Parts: sequence; C-alpha cells; structure tokens
Amino acid sequence: MNKSEIVIEAKNLTCKFGNITAVDNLNLQIPRGAIYGFIGSNGSGKSTTIRMLCGLLRPTKGKATVLGYDTALDTEKVKQHIGYMSQKFSLYHDLTSMENLSFYAGLYGLTGSGKTQRIDEIIELMQLSEKRTSLAGDLSGGTKQRLALGCAILHKPEILILDEPTSAVDPTSRRMFWNLLPSLAQTKTTILVTTHFMDEAEHCDLIGFLKNGQMLAEGSPKELKDDLPLKLIIMEYTTPMAALEDLKVSGINYLDAYVFGQKLHVLLPKNISTPSLNNYRPSELTMEDIFVYYDKQKTRKDINQ
Repeated sequence: MNKSEIVIEAKNLTCKFGNITAVDNLNLQIPRGAIYGFIGSNGSGKSTTIRMLCGLLRPTKGKATVLGYDTALDTEKVKQHIGYMSQKFSLYHDLTSMENLSFYAGLYGLTGSGKTQRIDEIIELMQLSEKRTSLAGDLSGGTKQRLALGCAILHKPEILILDEPTSAVDPTSRRMFWNLLPSLAQTKTTILVTTHFMDEAEHCDLIGFLKNGQMLAEGSPKELKDDLPLKLIIMEYTTPMAALEDLKVSGINYLDAYVFGQKLHVLLPKNISTPSLNNYRPSELTMEDIFVYYDKQKTRKDINQ
C-alpha cells in the first residue's frame, strides 16, 4: 500500500454542539487506495467526522482536506470527487433499480452510451441483473444495500465514504458487501467506512478506534495486534463466573478478563505462563479484544485525571 499520497487528512479536527464535544482534536491521514475503517460504538463520533469530511458540517476548529480541497471552503469540489452511502437507504422506493441508477447517473453528468455502459457495469458488479425492474422499496435489505453502493460509485469517485453501510443487513449480505470493497480499492479508490462490527475491521488496511470523539489507537490489524504486550487465553467452564473464580484463585497477574458469550476472555502479559489454570486454550487476539483493551485503558485514564 502506497503511503506517499495522502488523499484524506484531518488536523486537530473538532466539532462541538453546545457543551457536547462530538469530535475532539482528531488527526488523520489516509493514503490513496486504502480501506480505512472507523471503529467505535454509537456516539463515538464516527458519523460526525464523516459529515465534516464530506463538507456537510463545518468543524468548530481544526481542518480537513480531501484530495487537497478544504472541506469547509471547497465543499462543492469535495462532493464532486466522493461517493457517499449512508446507513439509511436513501434511494427512491417507488423507482425500479434501473430507474434509480439512471436517475443518479444523470445527476453525475453521465449521458448517452457512456451512461448505458456504466449502468450495465454496475448491474453486473452488484449482481442486480434479476432485479432490474423491481421497485427499490420491494428489495431485500442486502439487495438495497448493493443498489445504494452501485449508485454511489456510478461516477467512479476517487473516494468512497460508507457510513455504517451494513448495520441493517444479515450476515450473508454483510459478507458479500465486504467481498466487493477490495476490488474497488484495487482501482485506487480510497474507501473510508464506519462500523461498530469489530469483525469487519479485519477487512480494512488501516483502522482507527474512536471513543468520545477521540482516537484511541490507529494502525493496520497486524500492527494493532503486534503492538499490544498481551496474549489472549479463553477459559471454558460450566459458566463464565466459574472460570473467573478459578482465575482469581490461581493468583495469575492478568490484565483484564471479560465475558464473551459463554466463555471468559483473559488478557495476560505476553511473558506470563499459565500452568495453574485448567480448561483454557490460547487464542489469537481479535479486533474486539483490542478495542476492549484500549477502551478500558481510556476509561481508566479519564477516571484518574
């Protein structure tokens, strides 16, 4: 991945609504062709950041540039170079798939044979051939999602911004959606996507964990895992509480422990052994484990200030 050409940059980007700080001195650099994921819970500042980067919201302070254009001053130029897809289906329910694509192609200035060819390409890419004449309002959640993505990339934008695009679809549709993104990135399209699904972060080249509008940690999935001086074990007992009790009795100096389904995830220093525990197995750190770690570190820091 080429990091020499930064196409999205934010410096001390801040947005306040009255006494509430939604985004707090955010710094960001995203290179061309990268898939960058903003990961965080609802209210973490992801969507507010997206709105500022799209030129839809002026920052309270700081600055953001997209392809060199100031998002607060050159909003129209920014909009010409991005494709945007929100978590809420925003196309026309009473138009067919083809009619929606044709309408948006016209908005983007596509005409004649070029317009027809591009629509045909999108229909094939998004697997919409059998839904050409179906009303958008009658489509399933996953098909609506693919149609919305198709409309967002009709004009071959250099930057594609996706705001929680998979929040309302089933796991199969989520997987299909994420299988499409690498092919777009290969054409040097830069993709910025927000999500609260931690497993989706594994598909990103770079990840930024957000909480309360602040960047908790940033890097590639591998970098984030390698940078933590931790290892993960999973304890499987009759109940997670039984596992936690055994962990406490063992006297092992663990850094954190939390329930994950019916299992107990335990974060340990990398150099510690676990001979006094039963019914455990080592496991690879997941993005969820990493986010929980940084989230709790930030909470402890705030409490101690």
